[in-house]
Amino acid sequence: MKTQKRALLALLYFILPMYFLAQPVLKLPQVSQYNEIKQTIGLTDVTIAYHSPLVNGRKIWGDLIPYGKVWRAGANDNTIITFSTDVKINGSALQAGTYGLHMIPNQDEWTVIFSKNYTSWGSFFYKQDEDALRVTTKPEAREFQEWLDYNFTDRLPASSKVTLSWEKVKASFTVEVDVIAITLKRIREQLRNTAGFGWHAWEEAAHYCIMNKTNYEEALKWIDKSIQREENYTNLAAKKQLLILMGNPTEADKVMKKILLALEVVDENKVNLFGYELVNENDIKSALEVFKLNVKKHPDSWNVYDSMAEAYNTDGDKKLALSNYKTAVAKAPQNQKERIQGIINTLEKK
Repeated sequence: MKTQKRALLALLYFILPMYFLAQPVLKLPQVSQYNEIKQTIGLTDVTIAYHSPLVNGRKIWGDLIPYGKVWRAGANDNTIITFSTDVKINGSALQAGTYGLHMIPNQDEWTVIFSKNYTSWGSFFYKQDEDALRVTTKPEAREFQEWLDYNFTDRLPASSKVTLSWEKVKASFTVEVDVIAITLKRIREQLRNTAGFGWHAWEEAAHYCIMNKTNYEEALKWIDKSIQREENYTNLAAKKQLLILMGNPTEADKVMKKILLALEVVDENKVNLFGYELVNENDIKSALEVFKLNVKKHPDSWNVYDSMAEAYNTDGDKKLALSNYKTAVAKAPQNQKERIQGIINTLEKK
């Protein structure tokens, strides 16, 4: 028994040093540098973590990276891609999550693989039955690039291409996001949190729907919640816009009367700015009502007449535009008179 024990200890004496020598002890620079890139599409975060090899004088495609074989699309560990929400890849659905990114290069077509296994070493332990999705893409020629990298290219509000570039080849796939659906879901979640106690968040939620021309029925409920918490010209204006979009001009006119009442206690500059917002929305009729209110409240201000004149001019009413410009120029400070008089001269020549 003692002889066996001594033999075992002797064996361990030789094996253990060899084991520890095989383990990395120091953190040293890697030949293929680690990189991580991130792009937000709407509210969706797309992150790619990879190691970037160099060409280093080698023949890459069809040699170092064989055609027709699964490749880790980088160096060292798995190349990893993460989506914070559901997406579409080249038109095919892929659930939110983290995936091992692999590729099968060929001369005319590449296969891009999103594997549910993202923790293995490279592609050495890749199994096809762990695929979440496969799509194909056409490789393209590019100028020589020494290092492999990924970039987000051809970015649009709801999509972006992910492009791998290395040596004289690039290959891309498109990530698409249903930005409106995801944003509406996020809005609903946020409105059930602390943001929902005030009026601003409900107004912002409704305004998002107005700007994107979507979800009107729910947006109307949101703006009513805002008005219940604090009625003001901002949320009333949003309700008016919604009612117009929903084809209810009669109710919109009723809300406009409430807006004018709310503006009675608002300062001149804010009323003026609101009038211009209505002009930009091509609601000249309402804009003129706002500017008239400002003239009534501030009859000695040159600026209110200047703004009302501009609105009449936009509406094509030259006579009233000239009348208000002339009142404005008479009241204006010296540094504004030349500009306003120039507009008057132009209008009189027409």
